[in-house]
Amino acid sequence: MPDDPHVYDLIIIGAGPAGITSAVYAARQQLDFFIITENIGGQTLWSSDVENYTGFQYVSGAELVTIFEKHLKSYNINLRENEIVEAIEKEGNIVKIRSSKGTYLAKTVIVASGKKSRKLGVPGENEYRNKGVFYCAICDGPIFKDKDVAIVGGGNSALDAAMQLVKIAKKIYIINNTNSVSGDNLLTEKILNNEKVTVLNNSNVKSIEGDAFVKKIVIEHEKEKKEIKVEGVFIEVGLIPNSEFGVILKKNEKGEIVVDEYNRTNIPGIFAAGDVTTVPEKQIIIAAGEGSKALLGAFRYLSTTK
Repeated sequence: MPDDPHVYDLIIIGAGPAGITSAVYAARQQLDFFIITENIGGQTLWSSDVENYTGFQYVSGAELVTIFEKHLKSYNINLRENEIVEAIEKEGNIVKIRSSKGTYLAKTVIVASGKKSRKLGVPGENEYRNKGVFYCAICDGPIFKDKDVAIVGGGNSALDAAMQLVKIAKKIYIINNTNSVSGDNLLTEKILNNEKVTVLNNSNVKSIEGDAFVKKIVIEHEKEKKEIKVEGVFIEVGLIPNSEFGVILKKNEKGEIVVDEYNRTNIPGIFAAGDVTTVPEKQIIIAAGEGSKALLGAFRYLSTTK
């Protein structure tokens, strides 16, 4: 017997742009539903400059999340924060969700759980986590005021972290394992022209070292071993889908949930939206649009399934 035997019309997993948009649409359709989420905002919360969200010439990720949250709460939506989904099962026409705080039943589910930071997997990474090794420049950058730091990565995530840290740190080394950084042109130009930033292309991190806290990062730069003295290392080597709990769902080689044009998964009644899916572009505005599509798909399913 589940902890909550009530059968909901819908349960939404995640409260990033996709989940929040699904919830607003669900509230307007007066569905019986709630949201399970670890936090509000998802990856948007860690974005710095957002300059491509329609209606805003410029807004920070944190500001955009505040606006999303205000919209969400204007509908008095049942929001269950700090709760992590552990498994999804399908029994007949009912979906069963097991979380860190209980089990629930629903006629439909929208998985909008987004992505999480990928680990580098080098010696010292786990040892110095929260002792100089971090995955969020917005969250932890302020403690490195006037200090030297390294950012590992060369895409938008790494450049976004650099945009945060140039306001704070004394010196920034970008450790990139390809021939050149590959972020948006405007973001790349801003970073490469900043005198605080040194980009080391064709470089691989070998280890992160220190005593009680990080003191240096050891890299191989163009086949030559180098030691760079830093007090902070921000790992920005991409994201992986939060889809481990969806064992019954079809995924691609990246672990992304496979969806069709109606956001349907391979399991009837279970839909997915946003960065956790195979939708090719991972953008805030795209995730929001996919969230609305998923809800419309779920509503259609509820209307046509007994």
